[in-house]
Amino acid sequence: MDAAATEPSGGEQARPLRLVLVDDHPMFLAGVRGELDPSPEIEICGTAKDVDSAIEVIRETQPDVVLLDVHLPGGNGGGGIEVARAVLGGSALGNNAGKAPRILALSVSDAAEDVVGVIRAGARGYVTKSISTPELLDAIKRVAAGDAAFSPRLAGFVLDAFGAAGDTQTGEDELDSLSSREREVMRYIARGYTYKEAAQELFISVKTIETHMSSVLRKLQLSNRNELTRWAAERHII
Repeated sequence: MDAAATEPSGGEQARPLRLVLVDDHPMFLAGVRGELDPSPEIEICGTAKDVDSAIEVIRETQPDVVLLDVHLPGGNGGGGIEVARAVLGGSALGNNAGKAPRILALSVSDAAEDVVGVIRAGARGYVTKSISTPELLDAIKRVAAGDAAFSPRLAGFVLDAFGAAGDTQTGEDELDSLSSREREVMRYIARGYTYKEAAQELFISVKTIETHMSSVLRKLQLSNRNELTRWAAERHII
């Protein structure tokens, strides 16, 4: 997505992100729309309830982001993964193939095969339906900007899957700057564990986790845990 689409230039007002919602449960679809519609940062330009209508609506509206359920009827039985492949592969967009939207999966499922499948198809993130409205809005904006967005723990599935995919940059030089304890803490947090959960796993205090995380972020020149998750995923560090 062109950065100029969402950032103000020359004093101009930034336009809202254009969003398509795809879900086969009408009540849930209406609920998400009701939560996001009031936001001046979002313009919902279309909705769909199955594979075929999703591909058609995305082709017609050319949104910035598609909020996509993983389990959908229709098409060839591939659900949201089929939609993502058709859209991101260009076959569904015709002459507009160069303007493919970002895709954020939103599903009740937290199964590893669903998470990995839709990410392999090209989605930029995966969040579960237990997410709060502010968190969902933040995830949409991060995905639109080209970042990744995952609900806690789901990033671990991606790290596992792509970490086994082959030899890539491992960030050894950057890892060398971390102590062994900092590496342990970094891996738990990158996988989506809360500070409290990581503290329980490592038998240390939450305060100690916070101290180590401050040091990790400083040494890796990162701003927050979302950037840490992306950094670890890019380097296949588990």
